[in-house]
Amino acid sequence: MVALDPAALAQDRRIVLTLDAGGTSFRFNAIQGGRLLLEPLRVATAAADLSACLEQLAAGFAAVQRAVGGEAVAISFAFPGPADYAAGIIGDLPNLTGFRGGVPLGPMLEARFGLPVFVNNDGALFTYGEALGGLLPWVNGALAAAGSARRHRNLAGFTLGTGFGGGLVIDGRLVRGDTSTAAQVWKLRHRDERRCFVEEGVSIRAVRRAYAEGAGIAVEDAPAPKEIGAIAEGRAPGDAAAARAAFEALGRVAGDAIAQVLTVIDGLAVIGGGLSAAAPLFLPALLAEVNGTLEWYDGRPTPRLLMYACDLSGAEGAAALFGDGPVALPVVGARREVAYEAEKRTGIGLTRLGTTEATALGAYAFALERLPCPGAA
Repeated sequence: MVALDPAALAQDRRIVLTLDAGGTSFRFNAIQGGRLLLEPLRVATAAADLSACLEQLAAGFAAVQRAVGGEAVAISFAFPGPADYAAGIIGDLPNLTGFRGGVPLGPMLEARFGLPVFVNNDGALFTYGEALGGLLPWVNGALAAAGSARRHRNLAGFTLGTGFGGGLVIDGRLVRGDTSTAAQVWKLRHRDERRCFVEEGVSIRAVRRAYAEGAGIAVEDAPAPKEIGAIAEGRAPGDAAAARAAFEALGRVAGDAIAQVLTVIDGLAVIGGGLSAAAPLFLPALLAEVNGTLEWYDGRPTPRLLMYACDLSGAEGAAALFGDGPVALPVVGARREVAYEAEKRTGIGLTRLGTTEATALGAYAFALERLPCPGAA
């Protein structure tokens, strides 16, 4: 399947209903030409009650379908895994505990609305949206404007919120995997708690737990991360040192996971999700981890990655990717030179579109790839 042309998306007049499903809320919308048409319809998730949750999904899509005059040609949305996304079957979800034993959500919605339904992982669709209209084209546009011939084609996405999600786009194509489990980064090993998976250190519950431990209070008494962030910045009463330490711990653990992924794919990284709003509190620790060192067996240090990860959220932005620029090397036996960049650089940045909008764009593109072209026989 060929990669979509982002410019072609902007000209497409078909309407697709979308949903960004999280552990705490469902966010419905419709998209046309790569642009959201409505104010998001947000519904608190009935996470533990399957019947109520399914009715919420049907009612939400019905409301959005009415709002666009019944003109939608498909439903395409993000849902947490594990799942058989190709079949539209949702498995046993950690954050939506009503889903157990396999729930054929896609077929249910197809029967209800008479439309083709496409389901994929939320982290995957977020990454796809950022690859089509967010961080990836922003970086490449900045490089082009500066006269650089360099372009980036690969993107790893990470969502930090109720859980820790991920996605991969390689050469413009969304990586789906053989068993619908590509980029399930939450299952990487925790940097510090080796018996645990990484989501236990990169999530809302992780920030609350770390703050509670540092402040000497019960976990159930810990405030939400937004308030912990305000405490860390001195804008709310509380244990500021514990609050800062909680976000720094998240940064180190997330940085370790991101470094593992970048080692494999050699691309840019984009961060989204609800916790990304607190990036100033955790991004320095995350970048320090990614750009840290490992050791040879005899104790000699070696860089964690073969490339240096620039902070694309800072004042320098994409300009940080240039480094010292290429040097000219003479070609032995020929009267010419070739350019060589000895220092390899990549970048880690925040969502350019916003997590929900990026996910909707990814879902839209994912559907259009699978629908017949307008006017096709």
